[in-house]
Amino acid sequence: MNYPITPAVRFLREKNVEFIPHLYNYIEHGGTSESAKQLGVDEHAVVKTIVFETNEKKPLIVLMHGDREVSTKNLARQISVRSVEPATAERATKFTGYVFGGTSPFGTRTKIPVFVEASIFELERIYINGGKRGFLVEIEPAVLELLDIEKIEAAIEK
Repeated sequence: MNYPITPAVRFLREKNVEFIPHLYNYIEHGGTSESAKQLGVDEHAVVKTIVFETNEKKPLIVLMHGDREVSTKNLARQISVRSVEPATAERATKFTGYVFGGTSPFGTRTKIPVFVEASIFELERIYINGGKRGFLVEIEPAVLELLDIEKIEAAIEK
């Protein structure tokens, strides 16, 4: 299968990580429900990469189940900042080097702290963005440990 060679793919190859590439038809505003439907997988196992900024304008990445939202109040409390809010698409691209909708936690332009919803590690396999719209990589959750991560519990029902 021909798949894009993104900074995320280079990062995974560099670390000798086995992954399965999955391409799907990217649909604007389709989100994880769309990718899960097209790939025939549980949306809970599709992990979204969301770029946030603290009240001090410091970027951070949150990895969250596709079928959950991030409680910004819980997140801010757990990481000891006053507040967090999603970064604009422009700011997210500036921090990560990825186009909005194609953000991967692997191979970001700048080193950004990554916070992972703890229950993601209970899954057998996850599907996470490979650095391009319409491209997910299937990996074991333990691979996330290659990043500088901290586990959080900030999931709320959609």
